[in-house]
Amino acid sequence: MERLYRKKYRCVFVFVLAVLTALTLAGPARATESGGGAYPNGAEDFMTGALPPPGTYFINYLTWYTATEFKDKDGKDMIPDFSLDVVANVFRFVHVTNVRFLGASWGMHAFLPVVRVDVDFPGMGDHRWGLGDIIVDPFILGWHWDNFHVTAGLDIYLPVGAYDEDRLANPGRNYWTFEPVLAATYRCPGGFEVSAKFMYDFNTKNSDTDYESGQEFHFDYTLGYHVGNWALGVGGYVYYQTTDDEVDGVKVEPDGFKGQVYAIGPQVSYSYKNMSFALKWQTEFEAENRPEGDKFWFKFMYAF
Repeated sequence: MERLYRKKYRCVFVFVLAVLTALTLAGPARATESGGGAYPNGAEDFMTGALPPPGTYFINYLTWYTATEFKDKDGKDMIPDFSLDVVANVFRFVHVTNVRFLGASWGMHAFLPVVRVDVDFPGMGDHRWGLGDIIVDPFILGWHWDNFHVTAGLDIYLPVGAYDEDRLANPGRNYWTFEPVLAATYRCPGGFEVSAKFMYDFNTKNSDTDYESGQEFHFDYTLGYHVGNWALGVGGYVYYQTTDDEVDGVKVEPDGFKGQVYAIGPQVSYSYKNMSFALKWQTEFEAENRPEGDKFWFKFMYAF
């Protein structure tokens, strides 16, 4: 009985520690070309650090992002009557092999996004849909220890999405992004879960505009509780840019156009046989040099 209580209190301690760590990392923060990033922040949620067992999986992300404010470096409205709506459906294919390397399972994945972008502000507007930038990672490693899971990889964003430098709305970004990823999940026997996916982006130069977006640090997080086939919790993301944007090697003024944003909201997941379904709402705050709005997700996973 004493051992059981120790386990219970250890889980609570890890849960609280994770909250405090997330708030600390979300402290002083610092956008990139057009005020966005390659990764769709907030995409991951429950058990994000746990690479699934060997097999093939299909995951579908349907998301809608809407914003009516574009914030400047001081968090004030930069563009009057601004409006942005982005609807995306992302097809993700995951394969986990039976091969082990350094004690980890070896997997791979690819993302295929289809995106609709609508942007409007006084005197200007643009609307476009098309293929977004494809993401691949041929070497994902996943470790498992009792209640703790870790996954690491290097996601590569291929600039194949629809892009035109003379348009405001572009599904693609026209530059490569190399993104090291480290995800971790701690799930207590009692049902509590702490998960986070940490990413750091290295962006190359946009050859059409000579604009080089700065490096970006960001993470998705989840604090949840599992009961039966259900998982309930809160989650979101923290994003900030660590280096300046540059055009032709010259820093973009003011302040290198560094961006930041935080988001939080409720999320729920339900598992049924070889499938799972998740719904999420994330509301943004404290944005700088980027839009500030709300994001809605429906996520579906199927194990073959």
